[in-house]
Amino acid sequence: MPAPILVLTCGNPSRGDDALGSALHDMLEAHKRDTGELPELEVLTDFQLQIEHAVDLEDRECVIFADASINCAEPFEMKPLSAARDDTFTTHAMSPASVLSVYQNVNGCEPPPSLLLEIRAYEFGLGKEITTQARENLQQAFEHILTKPW
Repeated sequence: MPAPILVLTCGNPSRGDDALGSALHDMLEAHKRDTGELPELEVLTDFQLQIEHAVDLEDRECVIFADASINCAEPFEMKPLSAARDDTFTTHAMSPASVLSVYQNVNGCEPPPSLLLEIRAYEFGLGKEITTQARENLQQAFEHILTKPW
């Protein structure tokens, strides 16, 4: 049986602030390992969302999709998600709403309650490091997750 809460992070560690998702994954995994806290939470990461991620949502009570964003407010935004079919289901980089829609279509039922955690990012250059401001935003998002706002 999977953990009731899934945090599904996305990002490319080789592209500056795009690494925020994978960095959040690493922070949560280290916290779980070092403290024994958050046993109800599973953390997965990938470069981008794929149609197969709909399977990862099965038997969950809540899903948090986390990614870097240049379009959100600082330091981060967390908002509810709904299933919505969009053109990304035909690509190699799906939106979280599209993953929820695939889940709904495949399973014939509503997906688990889901949230989108967007961490404010600034620089996505290939070979760049995460910017200082994005790291500060990441730390605040991490601390927010630890408060169990879900």
